[in-house]
Amino acid sequence: MARRLSWQDLQASGSAIATRLSLQDLQCLVRRKPASSTDRAETAEAAAADGGKDRHLAKALAVPDLIAIGVGSTIGAGIYVLVGTVAREHAGPALTLSFLIAGIAAALSALCYAELSCRFPSAGSAYHYSYICIGESVAWLIGWALILEYTIGGSSVARGISPNLALFFGGHEKLPFFLTQIHVKWLDTPLDPCAAILVLIVTALLCLGIKESSFVEGIITIANVIVMLFVICVGGYLAFQNGWTGYHDKQGYFPNGVAGVFSGSATLFFAYIGFDAVASTAEEVKNPQRDLPWGMCLTLSLCCFLYMMVSVVIVGLVPYYALDPNTPISSAFAQYGMQWAVYVISTGAVLALIASLIGAILPQTQVPTLSTILSGICAAILALFMDVSELAGMVSVGTLLAFTMVAISVLIIRYAPPNEIAMKVAHSGSAESLTSDSGYSEPDDENSRDLLGNEIPTANEAKRIRRQKATACIILVFLAVVTIVSSVSFSFLPLYLRSISCAFGGLLLVSATIALWYIGQDSSSRQTGGFMCPFVPILPVCCILINVYLLMNLGIHTWIRVSMWLAVGAIIYIFYGRKYSSLTSIPYQRISPA
Repeated sequence: MARRLSWQDLQASGSAIATRLSLQDLQCLVRRKPASSTDRAETAEAAAADGGKDRHLAKALAVPDLIAIGVGSTIGAGIYVLVGTVAREHAGPALTLSFLIAGIAAALSALCYAELSCRFPSAGSAYHYSYICIGESVAWLIGWALILEYTIGGSSVARGISPNLALFFGGHEKLPFFLTQIHVKWLDTPLDPCAAILVLIVTALLCLGIKESSFVEGIITIANVIVMLFVICVGGYLAFQNGWTGYHDKQGYFPNGVAGVFSGSATLFFAYIGFDAVASTAEEVKNPQRDLPWGMCLTLSLCCFLYMMVSVVIVGLVPYYALDPNTPISSAFAQYGMQWAVYVISTGAVLALIASLIGAILPQTQVPTLSTILSGICAAILALFMDVSELAGMVSVGTLLAFTMVAISVLIIRYAPPNEIAMKVAHSGSAESLTSDSGYSEPDDENSRDLLGNEIPTANEAKRIRRQKATACIILVFLAVVTIVSSVSFSFLPLYLRSISCAFGGLLLVSATIALWYIGQDSSSRQTGGFMCPFVPILPVCCILINVYLLMNLGIHTWIRVSMWLAVGAIIYIFYGRKYSSLTSIPYQRISPA
């Protein structure tokens, strides 16, 4: 006789179903893209759609090409525009130190990028790495932030072009009427139709199929370096002849204290954005394991040297508070009566900024034309209304978030790599199997027992426990970094509370890092023939600490704007992206690394 279901049974069944659904929802947030299989599957699908033709990109780039691409994409608004704003509002004569701190933070991130680009040589950069190492939800937000970076980066660069372009006409008032800045009473920042028009022109050219080449990047890079060397040599001579008058200030070398130097470095981090373009070319590099690290390191070294030398000279020529926020370098030479030098510097600035503008919008062109047009229109609107410093801060948030996730990805891939791989590894028509792709599948062995009858963990069980401990340590490292940075940055909190919080966070950070080092790296993380980030876990931990600190010092107004953007992205993912993900309904097989 069938038993009647009671109300308690229905409640128990409903709670079990709800628990199962909630677990499924949580699991989909951390599902990860299989690295080795996805790239081949996407290539096979693209080739099938193209009649079986090979869609691999030509491997034609060497170290000089990577340096040209990196320097050409990096040198732009950071040196030609932000120098005046950061010196006046943040660092003062200590502008050189702000460039150095931002360069160190960028170098740590570049080493992390170098390893991941060698492990996963595919397009997508930080989004691709986060999708493989961390999970889909984080990768979605990183991709959403990168859209913000590229769109606003183009807007900021365009804002820097118009003041330099106006110098050729003798000032903004002599520009054609449709390019003249418009002052509106209820807006603090004048409207810049010239910047908006430039963005729209570049967008139209890209929609017609215009692409950057390493040759064009090389020409522009050489021109930029020549102009900067001119500024350093001629400006240094002028400053020496006049006794470096810019450094003779009553407020000293740190007018806004050490905090001003760090806040200035957070904004100047924008000046180093571009080296990640080198990582995105991994599929086109002849020898990515050797050339990518050299390309990134030499790009950053050259840019950091040029930035620091130019900042030393410019602040020495003119007091920091007298620098023009729009054209700081050319106006400094104009004050010494060298009008001919103004045209030389303005030419270099316009060329560099146009190259950076193309480089900022170009990554979004490998999509349908409608998407390119929409991103261009959004960039044009931002260039019309917003100030350069506001735009630079928003770009830095997206970039620093991406760099932080890349550093965390290095820790994950070294200590707790994904132990599941999609069953869609061996696609139809292929003779390869899951075992041949991942190493081998996890055997169904049973725990043995010792003489007293106690179970002895198998090798697979021991690896699983080790990975769980490593994952917990990585989470503790991130929480410790947030605790330390919050206690240092939140000056409105009582001093004793900040001191206790900082001490606790520091102790937790050191303990978690030591524990991670003691646990040891996963055997599957050993990479043969590729670049390995040195000093792991210390270097990625320092990278996370610096990037999070720079994030905390970008200002509340910047964070409000970016938080609204990220909230929109989270809503889109929850109600759309999560359901229509390419990983939906794909079963996963647990594997055991060699």
